[in-house]
Amino acid sequence: MSDEHGFSTRAIHAGQEADELTGAVVPPIYQVSTYKQDGIGGFRNGYEYSRSANPTRTALEECIAALEGGSRGFAFASGLAGQDTVARALLVPGDHVVVPNDAYGGTYRYFNKVAKPQGVEHSIANMGDVEAVRAAIRPGQTKMVWVETPTNPLLGIADIEAIAAIAHEAGAVLVVDNTFATAYLQSPLALGADVVTHSTTKYSGGHSDVVGGAVVTATNISVPGYEDAEERIAFHQNSIGGVAGPFDSWLTLRGLKTLAIRMERHCDNAEKVVEFLEGHDGVSQVLYPGLPGHANHDVAARQMKRFGGMVSFRMRRGEDAAVKTCAAVSLWTLGESLGGVESLIEHPGRMTHASVAGTELEVPSDLIRLSVGIEDVDDLVADLREALDIHG
Repeated sequence: MSDEHGFSTRAIHAGQEADELTGAVVPPIYQVSTYKQDGIGGFRNGYEYSRSANPTRTALEECIAALEGGSRGFAFASGLAGQDTVARALLVPGDHVVVPNDAYGGTYRYFNKVAKPQGVEHSIANMGDVEAVRAAIRPGQTKMVWVETPTNPLLGIADIEAIAAIAHEAGAVLVVDNTFATAYLQSPLALGADVVTHSTTKYSGGHSDVVGGAVVTATNISVPGYEDAEERIAFHQNSIGGVAGPFDSWLTLRGLKTLAIRMERHCDNAEKVVEFLEGHDGVSQVLYPGLPGHANHDVAARQMKRFGGMVSFRMRRGEDAAVKTCAAVSLWTLGESLGGVESLIEHPGRMTHASVAGTELEVPSDLIRLSVGIEDVDDLVADLREALDIHG
């Protein structure tokens, strides 16, 4: 599949040629653990054992690599399994990582509670401030800069190209979590990132029916000592074993086929929800990269195709009003996760980001996060209006 093909063409065809045996246009679910060998050591088409490789997972890995414009894709059982594999493959005790001050709670928990006791140090930086990132780097020790953009849940924007230059100058690799934007809205590798990660549970799968993760490596990683990052990640994926199963891979592939058209609808609906929230007296602040008043709106406009389906806002009357508003809606579903076709509402401080309470990553208690789905937007706005008119 050529890189010259459009995004949706790649999403539907990359890694997904018709089945040679039957002509099936959808890759089969190879629900198998092992494979007959053509003599000792004679692996048929390279398949030996499904932890090491599985044809359905291969199709997903090839597809997501094509969508990100990378050299190789890796599919995992969850987004955090992928992140753990990247960290273990590329970092050793004594290394230092710069982590966002607005990271996904699970990412921060990993670096603070898992990687740190194993000797990998980290510092927190505002990724929206390029100079703050530069200041957080420890010369000779910083080996990785970890970026989310947009961030979860404050929708901060990091300048990928500028931070890539800073990281590479320091001899560090740049890893970008592209979960919120997706490969459709943003191409971190083209902007200088070395590795991209995803929770494919979210927009990539898109239907709230599968948990998964993905990692894609750049075609050429020129950071000294990391030129073999692809091989190291591949080795650790097989050695650690947190891989995506065949049915999960198949479900994620199905989701990717409609990613482009879904993201357009997510963005359309989010823009109208933002317009409504901006005009409601109960809302003190709307956080959305598409707003001209957003601190890094210009950066988002430059590196994103559109501004995404995630919206956060703060309640003028504080935490109690935020909690009651989340409980008062009927069409929006109160729940964690994001990126599905259905609209979700949550209180980050008590839900997804409860694990960072009391840290530098603690989120405002009056914050509500929305994952805007693809329903009829007038219905979504009407449901929000009713809840906000009562509790706002």
